[in-house]
Amino acid sequence: MSNPFKQLAGETAIYGMSTILARIVNFLLVPLYTRVLTKSDYGVVTEFMAYIAIFQVILSLGLETGCFRFASKEGTKQKEVFSNAFVTVFALGVAFFSLLIVFSDPISTGLGYEGFSNVIIYVGAILAIDSCSAILFAKQRYEHKAVKFAVIKTLKIFTEIGINLFLYLSMPSYFATHSQSWLLKFVSATPDFSYAIFAVFVSCLLCLVLLIPDLIKLTFKFDKKLWKSLMIYSLPLMVAGLPGVMNDFLDRILMRFINVDPIMWRADLGEYQAGVKIAVIMSLFIQMFRYAAEPFFFQRQKQSDSRIIYAKVMNYFVAFCMFIFLAVILYIDVIGLILGKNFRAGLSIAPIMLMAYLVLGMLFNINMWYKLSGMTKYAIYITLSGLVVTIVINLIFMPLYSYHAAAWAHLASYLVMFLFSLFLGRKYFPISYEWDKILIFIVLGLSIYGISLLLPDMGLWLKMVVHSLLIMVYLGTVFAMFKAQKKREALSVSEKERGA
Repeated sequence: MSNPFKQLAGETAIYGMSTILARIVNFLLVPLYTRVLTKSDYGVVTEFMAYIAIFQVILSLGLETGCFRFASKEGTKQKEVFSNAFVTVFALGVAFFSLLIVFSDPISTGLGYEGFSNVIIYVGAILAIDSCSAILFAKQRYEHKAVKFAVIKTLKIFTEIGINLFLYLSMPSYFATHSQSWLLKFVSATPDFSYAIFAVFVSCLLCLVLLIPDLIKLTFKFDKKLWKSLMIYSLPLMVAGLPGVMNDFLDRILMRFINVDPIMWRADLGEYQAGVKIAVIMSLFIQMFRYAAEPFFFQRQKQSDSRIIYAKVMNYFVAFCMFIFLAVILYIDVIGLILGKNFRAGLSIAPIMLMAYLVLGMLFNINMWYKLSGMTKYAIYITLSGLVVTIVINLIFMPLYSYHAAAWAHLASYLVMFLFSLFLGRKYFPISYEWDKILIFIVLGLSIYGISLLLPDMGLWLKMVVHSLLIMVYLGTVFAMFKAQKKREALSVSEKERGA
């Protein structure tokens, strides 16, 4: 595609179609979980998902980005890069899975879930499969096979949804009359948190089967020199990614130990997760943008105007993220109905988490400086700074304010990392971001949100109409700004041509 912005937007849309569709369907689980499960059981699901997220970073070893880096280098065979990465994560994943099988009983007992050793085994299998799948998905992303990527991801999430609905809605009555069912070897007779983990496990198995055609195309030729270069580049990203993911999920684990109410920590964790789910639309866009943007940035780093392109991408990104912020917050009265009544107190953290995700997305754009320059060691310092902020805020304020402290800790830590990375980027890989425009987008969005808070009480439908008009004001202003910029650029080009 001749227009790089159109290519990026096109691939983002394709990745986004599967991710958005999957997450929209996945929203079926939110009303399901918040109505079928107790807040405590939903809290347990959240806790296990936090463990999975943290270990996924460890087991992938940062090799996804490493593959993009070395597959793009001249004189390097793309297939060998991905093959060496796959063999590495496969060996590590199998070793980790074996350990969890052996120690599943003491681990489940130590966590306070005696009798649920099968859940520990499912978690081990999920992590081993996901780490291997990540390399194969990275290969698809590098080859711009966005449609294939999207189809497999969509099938995976539909499988997870289907298994959840099947277990929670159909099986309890079946198990009541079939106490000897073979399925009881895998799940409990009564609905609990194990159903959700088992559903993820089954979806991962399907994903692995669908990726077999990609797997058999690898050479499996081990190149010691290439492997060493891959690991030297990638391991700092893993080390940096670990505090990064801990920064995202550590609050879920800390709540077990320092919540304001030590008895109700699982229930508070479930309520917190329900509130975070409402902000998932923002994180969803950031995720699908990242899938398309990372290879896009690498493949354009040799162009003379690459840094101008990176700066413009940030403008579009922030403008759209603020639209998402307003769309969620101004329609929160309707969107909040997704949650069960007992979980809706968690909606109070939605504005904080949405802004936190916005800063996180901006951080991803800024962080490309150390990936493009190969100075990945700085990623460790940046993410560690954020982790320190997360730990300090949660340790001080979680015993007083529970999950509200966790939400503010996310925003503060992402902001610290953003400022730190921006400072380093200006020194080692300067990009002229248009901060005046970016700040206008953010201030405009927050101002419109502030106006909505000052409006008098009104009926739901009238409120939705007024809020829709406020969103139109934002979109109209942003559109006018981009149109004016385009005219200025066209005029500048015309003047240069006349001068030549």
